[in-house]
Amino acid sequence: MAACFALWFVALGKPVTSFAPPARLTALAPAVKAYLRPGPMASFGLLLLRLTIGALMIHHGQEKLADPQQFANTYVASLHLPFPLFFAYAAGFSELIGSWLVILGLLTPLGALALSGTMTVAAYQHISTAGFNIYVLELVLLYLGGSLALLFNGPGRFSFDAGIIPAVLDDMSVVAASDSTVSSGDVGDLLAIPVPVTHSPRG
Repeated sequence: MAACFALWFVALGKPVTSFAPPARLTALAPAVKAYLRPGPMASFGLLLLRLTIGALMIHHGQEKLADPQQFANTYVASLHLPFPLFFAYAAGFSELIGSWLVILGLLTPLGALALSGTMTVAAYQHISTAGFNIYVLELVLLYLGGSLALLFNGPGRFSFDAGIIPAVLDDMSVVAASDSTVSSGDVGDLLAIPVPVTHSPRG
């Protein structure tokens, strides 16, 4: 955990390579920054949620990948999906990789989306096989609710996303502004170029 925070602080001061961004992307910068940097107390709550959901979900992915054939036969087959072994691996990697992304706050929307997707399928599987049994559904719904909360609220400011993405957006805005200034100057220079006028001799 200490290494994760150390990497986060390093990311805050890391220089970003400049490149010319599309105008639509720079227009979204304020909304993205608001998504990534809520207040300190809200960010602390999101950090606790990320660590809890991520840490508890990791072992579910590890269990699936430890014996994917057993998971495919027990759970995936009941959904009548083709290639059950493929979906068993997909669920295992989604939970394992998604958990680490959520814990680190790195590409958090993708990690939260991966966890939400697997938990949605798990909830459907439990309902289709056991009905609305709260003792079977409660854990799945808790994971699903927490993952969706992270997806819609963002990782908070204590995350890699909050340390890296706003800096990238700021750099892109500077590049876009400088490109616009240069383009305007080029047009002015072209208008200021004298055009020679030639007179044809009269017969």
